[in-house]
Amino acid sequence: MPFKRQTLSELREQNRSFLQSELDDVGTLLRYSNMGVLADMDAGMSHLHYGYLDYIALQTTPFTATDEHLAGWGAMKKVFRKSANAAICNDYLFTGTEGSIIPAGTILNRGDGYQYKTLYDVRIAQDGAANALITAILPDISDDVTGGGSAGNADAGTTLTLDQSIAGVDVQGKAVTPIIGGADIENESDFRSRILLAYQGLLSGGSDDDYRLWALSVPGITRVWIRRRAMGAGTVGIYIMCDNNGKGGFPTGTDGFSSLENYGTAATGDQARVADYIYPLQPVTALVWVCSPIQRKIDITINGISYVSRDVTSAIAAAIDNVFFESGNPDGTGRVLISELQYAIADVPGTAGFVIASPTSNIKLGIGELPLRGEVIYT
Repeated sequence: MPFKRQTLSELREQNRSFLQSELDDVGTLLRYSNMGVLADMDAGMSHLHYGYLDYIALQTTPFTATDEHLAGWGAMKKVFRKSANAAICNDYLFTGTEGSIIPAGTILNRGDGYQYKTLYDVRIAQDGAANALITAILPDISDDVTGGGSAGNADAGTTLTLDQSIAGVDVQGKAVTPIIGGADIENESDFRSRILLAYQGLLSGGSDDDYRLWALSVPGITRVWIRRRAMGAGTVGIYIMCDNNGKGGFPTGTDGFSSLENYGTAATGDQARVADYIYPLQPVTALVWVCSPIQRKIDITINGISYVSRDVTSAIAAAIDNVFFESGNPDGTGRVLISELQYAIADVPGTAGFVIASPTSNIKLGIGELPLRGEVIYT
């Protein structure tokens, strides 16, 4: 039976009643009487003690622990909070006069003020171009408590400007490939999930939980699914998602094996980061294929509520997205139940009388597929 903690008002009344019952000829305790003040003070101290005991109780298990106590539980399983990760661009194009040098550490500015820097010296070639490797400069934690990693991600073609001009080098250049891999400091909910996974699934030399935990340890990776023998005997397929990357959650890169593997096609982008991280941890006989799920857009037709406002349709869209998020599984076992969509939409105020006209049956997801909301039609 759970312990019922008394409120401050109940403690004050209890103390006053106790004093009145234990002392002779006390009478009613006045608001500013010595005994009344002492009773209220003692009740306040008791209330603080109960509050602290509640806080201590939360820290006794990783399921409810917070802040540094949660980090302590994770450290016992060698699970540590993921710090912010700087985005990187493997091919940034400078143009200018042949022979001009762009030194390592050259600062580049994006239109919104976010900054990047070159990692190595590069020289403008005979064709007037030079390709450089650049990385984002993470903001100070006092300026951005999230770490600012995901803000550094940008599309291919993004134009950056030199912070200080360099003789013979054009002020503006562009990213030939996407600037990817940026991730914020891991939030407490995701950190707790990884810790609980570590306690629930002990390392066993290459189980599904092992691969899941390894992949989730990579900055920016938020969801992982494992498919055994994805590419045949001896292979392990790992589907990953990066829900905080600002690109719908799907990883940016190409599917493949680790660049450290002397076999097959090497992954790039987010897939490469995961594959390369897992390579020294995996069993030596395994061939790990890291891949992005395939987008399966699902159109929905809803009858009976064509008159609803934009606020209601936005809430319905969010409810559908939540069902797809919870039901999605690219390992071949995923399916979306129509009943779950009905329950989710029914919970939205103002939807009384709706009928889902399409789809008419449960949606079976193929191998590699994750559901995404397509067009929602109201009739």
